[in-house]
Amino acid sequence: MPEFAYDVCVVGGAGHIGLPLALALADKGRRVIAHDIDEKAFALIGSGKMPFMDAGAEEVLARVLGKTLTLTTDPSVISQSEYVIVTIGTPVDEHLNPVFRSMKDFGESLVPYLHDGQVVILRSTLYPSSTQRMRQIWQKHHPGLEVCFCPERIAQGHALEELHSLPQIVAGFERWAIDKAAKLFRLLTPEIVEVNPLEAELTKLFTNSYRYIQFAAANQFYMIAGDYGADFKEIYRAMTHEYPRMRDFPKAGFASGPCLFKDTMQLSAFTNNRFSLGHNAMLINEGLPHFLVERAKNAYPLVDMTTGILGMAFKAECDDKRDSLSYKLKKILEIESREVICSDEYIREKDFVSAEELVEKCDLIFLGAPHKKYRSLNYQSKPVMDVWNALEPERNQGKRVL
Repeated sequence: MPEFAYDVCVVGGAGHIGLPLALALADKGRRVIAHDIDEKAFALIGSGKMPFMDAGAEEVLARVLGKTLTLTTDPSVISQSEYVIVTIGTPVDEHLNPVFRSMKDFGESLVPYLHDGQVVILRSTLYPSSTQRMRQIWQKHHPGLEVCFCPERIAQGHALEELHSLPQIVAGFERWAIDKAAKLFRLLTPEIVEVNPLEAELTKLFTNSYRYIQFAAANQFYMIAGDYGADFKEIYRAMTHEYPRMRDFPKAGFASGPCLFKDTMQLSAFTNNRFSLGHNAMLINEGLPHFLVERAKNAYPLVDMTTGILGMAFKAECDDKRDSLSYKLKKILEIESREVICSDEYIREKDFVSAEELVEKCDLIFLGAPHKKYRSLNYQSKPVMDVWNALEPERNQGKRVL
């Protein structure tokens, strides 16, 4: 057994998946080296600050930085690590088709730094069969190396919490590698779910697609209710109150972010576009911003109004704007209204204003992401398009339109 300078190397260690995992393992006393090409992010992390929001992460970072956690942009550290955890997943192109070529190129770029005896753990969403294909690429040069797929299933912003509270899925090809991967993840949680690699890849895609479809069902019902002048808030209350079979039914709202939509489209591509539920969910969820604007046009002279969007992140209490539908809403409003003003509690952009200034300047307000602050904001009796049903009009002095 070769001697390793590090127990774990996390490739992509400055990202939303890699950094919380690196922190969690380092906090358990493992010697962790986080590798990434993002020098700006590493400079921030090295100063003791997180580059994104994650509950409790800065406290853990303070405990482990410079002790059990090291940061580097040098890929040679990969060869010095017993476990190599890769947090790079299969991307999709502008036509929403998976791009395995980029994964292949990335895999081949690691070949000079890998060697026999290592276990490479793939962590991000993969197009089905990618684990097998990456194993073939690496074993061509290093036949004694093994590959596992252990997909993350965390809710963004709560990674450190859920790494310890959720069972970990472990999949591999050889018993010794499966056992090693399971041993590593048992540092975080006692419960391991073992399946084969294809089953693990589909588990991740099925999970995210199911959530995306659930949101689409709620959003479709919301649109139907709106078309007929019914209050979806009251319908939702009637559906879910003390009725256990509807306990997991979500509220309406933007279904966006870097995972659900992308993974649904990957599953569609894998089934040769026969995943009609996924396609229909995409049409509903991606169409919600258009629906809100059309409703506003029916109620107000939108073309003569200054509109505002409160919350540009893809979900509440989050600083991630990737694939946020608030930006799609902004593009539509730039066509349909006189002017658009944006604000967010956690995202800073050049033209953003404070929530209070947005309310002061706007004639009509859209709630893009229901950050907690917006519940106590004084809306000055201005109309608010609240698809999330996050506000209480009487308390907030605002007239909720939807």
